[in-house]
Amino acid sequence: MCETMKSLKEDFFASIVVFLVALPLCLGIALASGAPLVSGLIAGIIGGIVVGFLSGSSLGVSGPGAGLAAVVLYSIHTLGSFESFLFAVVISGFMQIIFGLAQAGYVRYFFPQSVIKGMLAGIGVVIILKQIPHLFGYNSDPEGDFAFFQVDGHTTLNELFYMFERIDLGSVLISFFALFILVTWDKLAKHLSKVVPASLFAVLAGILLNFLFQKTGFLVLSEDQLVNIVSVSSLPDFFSKLTGPDFTVWQDPKIYFVAFLIALVASLETLLCLEATDKLDPQKRKTSADRELLAQGVGNMVSGFIGGLPLTQVIVRSSANIHSGGKTKTSTILHGFFLLFFVVYAGALLNQIPIASLAAILLLVGYKLSNPDIFKESLRENLSYSTSFFTTVLGVVFSNLLLGIFLGFIVFHCVGLAEKRLNISLQKPKKSKVDSI
Repeated sequence: MCETMKSLKEDFFASIVVFLVALPLCLGIALASGAPLVSGLIAGIIGGIVVGFLSGSSLGVSGPGAGLAAVVLYSIHTLGSFESFLFAVVISGFMQIIFGLAQAGYVRYFFPQSVIKGMLAGIGVVIILKQIPHLFGYNSDPEGDFAFFQVDGHTTLNELFYMFERIDLGSVLISFFALFILVTWDKLAKHLSKVVPASLFAVLAGILLNFLFQKTGFLVLSEDQLVNIVSVSSLPDFFSKLTGPDFTVWQDPKIYFVAFLIALVASLETLLCLEATDKLDPQKRKTSADRELLAQGVGNMVSGFIGGLPLTQVIVRSSANIHSGGKTKTSTILHGFFLLFFVVYAGALLNQIPIASLAAILLLVGYKLSNPDIFKESLRENLSYSTSFFTTVLGVVFSNLLLGIFLGFIVFHCVGLAEKRLNISLQKPKKSKVDSI
């Protein structure tokens, strides 16, 4: 009983961190997808509550995925309306259920460890590079846009130079104070750290600092440097803003092509993130991939029905959950309820959170994913492992998640085949009895 209560406490605090990380990502991914902002929040809520209940993953967190942003943007443009797109999302969920019943989850085992680890390290590097401008108060590119070619017309790298055009001292002070808290919290507040996680205190400190800035009229943050969510007054008001799918387009063949594309990309991203999350799990638990596809399918059907984006299991939120001390899927489910509650009843409070504080939390998550020791270890492995690892990292950083994984997969098998043939050619042929006579 004591152990259960301890787990509940850790899951509760982890869920707060995941919620704080998920909120701007849901909004940012919706913006990067060219969809209504509320659709990203809906997907986050469904990913936490519905998928959280159905999934067998103890630590995986689902929501709108950055890897799907380009697919969503293309799909809405192809189908001509957001309502038609929602119908495709519903169909894609049904297709994922079929994938799960057909036991298609075994696909995850085709990807080598070097590619999975390269994916995690690459995502860590991307998170770090993407958060640096936000640390300095430059928010031209929204949170959630993880592509190299950004929605603001810049790239991940040249954004680091554009940010010097507008460095906000208030954001800098808040972000660096948040980083100081995150790094030193366990040492500075040994007893308090067991009750209040560093990330929560960092966010509260950011709100307090901006409040002081507002009182003094000095270093006040602008609206684009704060979280910005839709304003609703009640739960009925929230549901009144939801958009349903247009079922009248069921005869359009493009609907089914888009649905299959969403189902395929979402399933692949989910399976790869599921494998990566299991590897990050301190208890090394194994999750049923087929059950996860079923859970994702149901989640996407529900999300599409009530106006949400397609969702996947996402590694950024999952790793934040793990690094914040989450133990069971209770943290995932609670983060979904937190999203729903705060969006409906505490939107004004959420809109006081500085983006710089959240960027500091994500920066630390990125560092843990791309720790330099991971790169050193890969150099000590064989050629096929090392080359595929670094290819995946570079592919993820300079293109996107799925293309990076595909490139790493190809390099692993090509280099592995070359190694095998080279070893065979270097072996001396055995002398036969005829040759010895």
